[in-house]
Amino acid sequence: MEVDTSTQNNELVPVEQPEPKDEVRPIRRRKKKSIVWEHFTIKPVSPGSKRAFCKQCNQSFAYSTGSKVTGTTHLKRHISKGSCIVVLRNQKKDQLTPLSAPTKRRAYSATPRRRYHTPQTPYIPFDSDHCRPEIARMVLRHDYPLHMVEHPGFVSFSKCLQPRFDMVSFNTVQGDCVATYLSEKQNLQKLLAAIPGRVCLTLDMWSSCYSVGYVFVTGHFIDSDWKMQAKILNVIMEPYPDSDSAFSHAVTACLSNWSLEGKLFSVAVNPALSDASIDNLRALLSVKNPLILSGQLVGNCLALTLGNIARDAFTYVNGTIKKVRDSVMYVKTSESHEDKFLELKQQLQVPSSKLLALDDQTRWNTTYDMLLAAAELKEVFSCLDPSDPDYKGAPSMEDWKIVETLCTYLKTLLDTANILASSAVPTTNTFFHEAWKIQLELARAATSEDPFVSSLTKSMQETFDKYWKSCCFILAIAVVMDPRFKMKLVEFSFQKIYGEEKAPEYVKIVDKGIHELFLEYTLTSTLVDNGNNGTVHSDDPRGGDAAADNGPELMDFDIYIKQTNSQHPKSELVQYLEESLLPRVHDFDVVGWWRLNKEKYPTLSKMARDVLSIPVCTVAPDSVFTTAEKEMDRYRSSLRPETVEALICAKDWLENHTEDDSKAIVKMETPI
Repeated sequence: MEVDTSTQNNELVPVEQPEPKDEVRPIRRRKKKSIVWEHFTIKPVSPGSKRAFCKQCNQSFAYSTGSKVTGTTHLKRHISKGSCIVVLRNQKKDQLTPLSAPTKRRAYSATPRRRYHTPQTPYIPFDSDHCRPEIARMVLRHDYPLHMVEHPGFVSFSKCLQPRFDMVSFNTVQGDCVATYLSEKQNLQKLLAAIPGRVCLTLDMWSSCYSVGYVFVTGHFIDSDWKMQAKILNVIMEPYPDSDSAFSHAVTACLSNWSLEGKLFSVAVNPALSDASIDNLRALLSVKNPLILSGQLVGNCLALTLGNIARDAFTYVNGTIKKVRDSVMYVKTSESHEDKFLELKQQLQVPSSKLLALDDQTRWNTTYDMLLAAAELKEVFSCLDPSDPDYKGAPSMEDWKIVETLCTYLKTLLDTANILASSAVPTTNTFFHEAWKIQLELARAATSEDPFVSSLTKSMQETFDKYWKSCCFILAIAVVMDPRFKMKLVEFSFQKIYGEEKAPEYVKIVDKGIHELFLEYTLTSTLVDNGNNGTVHSDDPRGGDAAADNGPELMDFDIYIKQTNSQHPKSELVQYLEESLLPRVHDFDVVGWWRLNKEKYPTLSKMARDVLSIPVCTVAPDSVFTTAEKEMDRYRSSLRPETVEALICAKDWLENHTEDDSKAIVKMETPI
């Protein structure tokens, strides 16, 4: 064996003696370590010459001629810079980047393991300071515990991802989350300071394992761009959540914290309060905003009311519901049982397209769906009973009748709750029509000649009647602000509910309240126009007594002017109510309509903006159907109250950044 002493690669390489063949064996070199050899194959093309062939496109490149071996730069360029047509096509298909690393198991990777800085993959320097705010936002958005940054798994993953990253501690991430909260709070303070109208509050009480309560205070308002807004303003820990002053204290703290002393319009609460608690809230509302109907705008949560009605109805027929639930469980917990059930359904040619599913007993809509689907498949359950000895306790025909009756009266509640659970924020006027339909239907059912129907719906009607009496006025003034209905729908619905004799009395209450509220807005606008000093300036531009300046001979003229002007021009409210109703367009944007007509009704539009922002629900859309009491988890209950508030509020504000606040286009129709 000879040794090649050439200076190529600055190393001594043993040279193999040629074999007795026409082809000369190439120089034996050390094992190739470059990543490019996962993508190329070396093949002889002529005696003493070899070329590197791409495994994908079969394009060849120079490799060796005799003892001279080329480098690998041109091979790397072919792979990393996208010259290979097949690699480029695979990158587009698989959405891979040139920084991807191939696994050991696959024969080929469209990208090399090494990083080649190309125009498609620019170099981005590592910035540790940029990572800390992102970790805080991650914790806020996904409700991760603050201690997560100290968990071994997270530490190991972060070090693997970027060894140069300095890990943060519990105290550090807590401080970053609070800093994010304070930064977002400044933005929200500017937004609240710029709104032209008032703010409505909802109060939602959460319990905890430590016997203290947490009041979630959410502000609802229409901003300067006439867009509906809902922001969690405070999460206030109450050491005595059952006291009559708990909610009043939360409202006072919120108003002080956000400088909303003169902007409070209405309050809605969850759960239902005692009479003493409601009186405290109304007294507070009257003091903080004495011009707005003496604190009458205090209402209950509609979602809570609907949930309580459904829960009471389920309790009344609990035995029947248990039979249905057990039957559904028998079918759904065994694959053979379900196959047999579907076979019977096909044989009986039952037309129902409903799918059986067990309910989540903490969400009343899932129980309704289970009962409705099972009722439509009752024939299959009836045939399943005698054919399967293991199936016992099937619902009887009387049970199915009870289920169908129950679903009939829950359907109206479900339709209203679905509006509350929608992603769009509905205006208050939407729910007058929904509420009076429920009130009318339950009142009629409670006096039914069928003893079961009357006994089932009596408690349902009593529960909703309490809500109707407390919130009817609020809902009525909201629907009057809808140019499609105005007072006409109030008059029509009250006749249906109270009868023709009593209806005028209740209509008069709403009409009086509307005019009083408009008068208060008119007085407020007058004070604002005169510099907020409460002084109404003289109409005479010269000031002083015009009659005195012109002598006594014109005093008779002044009396004449007063007599001829005794008939005052119609107010904006009267003019609005006397105009014809607009057609009932389904996707009508009432807020947008008032925005377009604010020049025509400058004072009334301000009143409408506040009235239409009154919330009827205190919970988030995903909690509308929940019947279980809300409880702060043990981890957050162990944190300081200030930290809990920062975590919950900041999450709400960050999520609202990505929401689309656009509204439907207002459809202007010719009045009928």
